[in-house]
Amino acid sequence: MKKFGVYLAAVMTLALILAGSSPAADFAGKKILLVDSYHEGYEWSDGIVRGAKTALEGKGIEVKIFRMDTKRQSGEEYKKSVSLKAKALIDSFKPDVVITSDDNAAKYLVVPYLKNTATPVVFCGVNWDASVYGFPCKNVTGMVEVTPVPQLLEQLKPFAKGDRLGFIGPETLTSTKEAENISKAFGLRLEKYFSKNAEDWKTGFAELQNKVDILLVDSDGGLYADQSEELIAFVEANTKIPTGTSYDFMAPYALLDFAKVSEEQGLWAAETALKILGGASPDSIAIAQNKEGKLILNARIAQNLDQEIPYTLIEAANQVIQ
Repeated sequence: MKKFGVYLAAVMTLALILAGSSPAADFAGKKILLVDSYHEGYEWSDGIVRGAKTALEGKGIEVKIFRMDTKRQSGEEYKKSVSLKAKALIDSFKPDVVITSDDNAAKYLVVPYLKNTATPVVFCGVNWDASVYGFPCKNVTGMVEVTPVPQLLEQLKPFAKGDRLGFIGPETLTSTKEAENISKAFGLRLEKYFSKNAEDWKTGFAELQNKVDILLVDSDGGLYADQSEELIAFVEANTKIPTGTSYDFMAPYALLDFAKVSEEQGLWAAETALKILGGASPDSIAIAQNKEGKLILNARIAQNLDQEIPYTLIEAANQVIQ
């Protein structure tokens, strides 16, 4: 009887080991290519990659990452040429699924070279509306990125003297599309400023303090990272109105941050890629949108604004910048 118990335990242990290893065994030899529209070191992109790696770790899949770097190199000809390089990598690497992040990969790679082909594509980080690219289609699905503007404005309005809204961001496709979609989706009139560089961003930020009552601060796209200390000091000294953002790495630039979670995008995209590797068809998977968020309060800016922050808001915040 004792021998039988030992034998049974051994069988059960082996079964558990095999069950735990079956996902990796199922996907052994499979390949996934992740095409990032931007660059390593840009916190939004880095979060997407972290999320994807979390889902793919230990699955036995060969993963490659191609970075288009279209934030720092935003010329039209460059975007087209780097997309051709990505397509050449797809032809040589022959991935079983391609994951793309953000709009430029969708616009310059997926639409001209992958849409309605035999290569399954999962996008993430496409701003607001994927139908502008003809998604979904037979081989493409993904997660769009929607900014929680109503939630952000709800928190900011008690600190505002009026209802004029402003928007500031870099002069990029992503930022201009963000402003357009906010206006369209919520019927809001925005006073917009798109900056050419960090100095121009400071000019726009200062101008909008006197033109609007609430300012929405878009991601800088990592373009001004080298001047972040200077810009944060400028913001703290020159903020006169309530400001809000939706990226955790932009929290030092705004009074309130209702932050989207980039890891959510990468995790969903990679888990969807696994479903496709498991036999699901892309056109059977509905387009999703982000749901996660965290509230960050910048007490340094609140102090400079001479605003009394309700205890309920402090208590609700996931993070307070002191």
